[in-house]
Amino acid sequence: MVHAFEGNKAETRTMLPVVQAFMAAHHLPEVTVVADAGMMSEQNLKDLEDAGLKFVVGARIPEVPYQVAQWQREHPGEPISDQQIFIQPWVMGPNADKRKRTIFYQYRHDRARRTLKGIDTQIAKAEKAVAGKVAVKRNRFVQLSGGTRTVNRQLEAKTRALAGLKGYVTNLDSPTAEFVIGAYHQLWQVEKSFRMSKSDLRARPIFHHKRDSIEAHLTVVFAALAVTRWLERTTGWSVKKLVKTLRRYHTIQIQVGDKVVTAADPLPDDALTALTKIQTAAAAH
Repeated sequence: MVHAFEGNKAETRTMLPVVQAFMAAHHLPEVTVVADAGMMSEQNLKDLEDAGLKFVVGARIPEVPYQVAQWQREHPGEPISDQQIFIQPWVMGPNADKRKRTIFYQYRHDRARRTLKGIDTQIAKAEKAVAGKVAVKRNRFVQLSGGTRTVNRQLEAKTRALAGLKGYVTNLDSPTAEFVIGAYHQLWQVEKSFRMSKSDLRARPIFHHKRDSIEAHLTVVFAALAVTRWLERTTGWSVKKLVKTLRRYHTIQIQVGDKVVTAADPLPDDALTALTKIQTAAAAH
């Protein structure tokens, strides 16, 4: 299924119609939408709930969550354990329209290490910019007030306090942290499918102006993506390796009088094995 929307329509407003069309096409009685926080606005979440859908979404964390702060007060000086989970039941909205959600906060040492390393790098650049050693570029830790430059130490302390924490919000009934976090982490499977540039797929630019032509173009693009992933799964090779390896080999047909002579470059063993896998898999379908 391919859906195209006008260029001035925000991505956060395209989720519900696509999900509903998918459910109708596959006769699904219920669906749980899993999405990154950037795709889902608060209004979008309400729209999903009003449509009777469940969701698991990455949660933004603007401040240290109450449960985390309370734990730190009760365990002064004690570091948070790796993969420790904090649970926050949450009821929002007026009495006439209450919405029950659950937020899971997970702390991971590796995530904290990467985040703190990034903060250290940005702070070092901010200090150089404040000292006038480098030009002021986009750096959230550089605070400009009039003609004065300073390092925003308050923001630095806040971001360091949040390092390692990741939030997940859901409206599932009686959710478990293992299911919610596990479902969210499966998003990498979707991201993996699109981990290539649009120029490789030739999805853009689109020179068509009619909706049928645009949707036909996008259908061809997604068909190419599907074939690409099938080839990778079947052969165990990346498409880049497959194309780079096979493009060197050609079959040439030469007509001599009434006879056709075929000349072909001999394939190496690994390429022959890959092609055999493709032929076998295609025959099975």
